[in-house]
Amino acid sequence: MYKNKSVSVVISTYNEADSIASVVNGFFATGVVDEVVVVDNNALGNTKEEIEKTKARRVVETKQGYGFGYMRGLREAKKDLIVMTEADGTFDPKDIHKFLLYSDDFPVVFGTRTSRASIWSGAFMPFSVRFGNWAVAKFLEALHNGPTLTDVGCTYKLISREALEKIMPLFPLSRGDGKWSPEFMIWTLKKGFTPIEIPVIFMPRVGQSTYTGSIWKAAKLGFKMLPLIIKYRFKKI
Repeated sequence: MYKNKSVSVVISTYNEADSIASVVNGFFATGVVDEVVVVDNNALGNTKEEIEKTKARRVVETKQGYGFGYMRGLREAKKDLIVMTEADGTFDPKDIHKFLLYSDDFPVVFGTRTSRASIWSGAFMPFSVRFGNWAVAKFLEALHNGPTLTDVGCTYKLISREALEKIMPLFPLSRGDGKWSPEFMIWTLKKGFTPIEIPVIFMPRVGQSTYTGSIWKAAKLGFKMLPLIIKYRFKKI
């Protein structure tokens, strides 16, 4: 609970059996989280058993994809403020306090990992990946005449219940894949909400990423985001 507002955390997992339990427990340990919804997106290994060791609520999404996982989690979340994060240990649960502080004045808060000071040694954020996230975010910013954006791929975000209810009808427009992060950002802008971006700690991942585990994978995903961003600029929704 935060200032009489209840708080949900949404996590989608596929290949994070080694980290999911500690991530869930870390968010509950902050003292402000009322529920954690973990979306089992055809997760590998003993992920189910690891989730069941925690107080999280596990839901299953069989449609494979980053976007499908998080859209299912957002539909399942019941509280006033909803925070999305990763299951791989790259984000610090304590940063949720920063998101909540900014939620006093903004219905949508985006995290950014492109500040060098907040990137821990060993985290997968080489210059080319950091620059690519920044460049695509700036392209999105320019097309929509703001707000300031510097990271198009950061999962760590907060959205209010009011804003979420406005964008949920747009979920069927998505392919549900790895390009969903900028899609979510565009939806909030198209529905008239003014988000703010805040720096977050970015730590080394536990295990291997299926989307951005290499510079080539990250670059390929970034280039695929550009046509989607252009399409939405001229699409009425």
